[in-house]
Amino acid sequence: MTRPDVPSLLGVFAHPDDEALLAGGVLAQHAAAGARTAVVTATWAAGTHRIPELADALAALGAGAPRLLGYADARNPASAPSGTARLVDAPLDEAVGRLVAHIRELRPDIVVGHDALGQLTGHPDHRRTHQITALGAAAAGLAHLYPEAGEPWLPAAVYAATHPESGVRVLGPLLRGVGKTVLAAPDAYVTTTVDVTPWAAVKWAAILAHRSEVARPRPLPGLLARLPEAERAEVIGTEFFTRLSPGPVPGDPHRLDAR
Repeated sequence: MTRPDVPSLLGVFAHPDDEALLAGGVLAQHAAAGARTAVVTATWAAGTHRIPELADALAALGAGAPRLLGYADARNPASAPSGTARLVDAPLDEAVGRLVAHIRELRPDIVVGHDALGQLTGHPDHRRTHQITALGAAAAGLAHLYPEAGEPWLPAAVYAATHPESGVRVLGPLLRGVGKTVLAAPDAYVTTTVDVTPWAAVKWAAILAHRSEVARPRPLPGLLARLPEAERAEVIGTEFFTRLSPGPVPGDPHRLDAR
């Protein structure tokens, strides 16, 4: 049963597995508290092998069925049917309009997405999804924009998942070890730190649901699966966010820590 006194939460992420890695804890926390939760995924299309994995991950987190923008991954042409645009090549206005339709349908109190860096690796799909999320959350509240997408709805808060420089003790060397960049944000950029250890087992189950990524040596799910348990627990037990809109508000109930 959903509880109207607990803020509803919509995650908007670039790829299947981003939702579990970046916000699996707060999604599970909100769902456990009785909030409505959902996730929109910008790349990979229905019928591809990663969508059943995404469905299993969202089921573990209590975040409903997959909601897809349907674009192709910038680095994987097999991620969408032939002729489908890559997210990074799609018209920005079109992509924002697709997201606005989901926001207006779901009417979330809080929207969570990527940071401007594109997370630690600076993936172009992450950066584009950050732009789409910021624009879409604002546009959803304006009746004159995308009138075909439903009745206006303005989320009360928008957060970006991020990684502060002080929080990558394990992740930094892990990613550099497979040739990836580490674009950690300054600590001052973080406005919200959430201890998600009570939901770590659920989060880990959601990460493991992305079986094709766990099986590969370079993606983060695979790297985490090969870590000693104590180090993995350190990585997945805390989630960091920056409040983008309307900014930190003392006493505001629309916060990510649902307790």
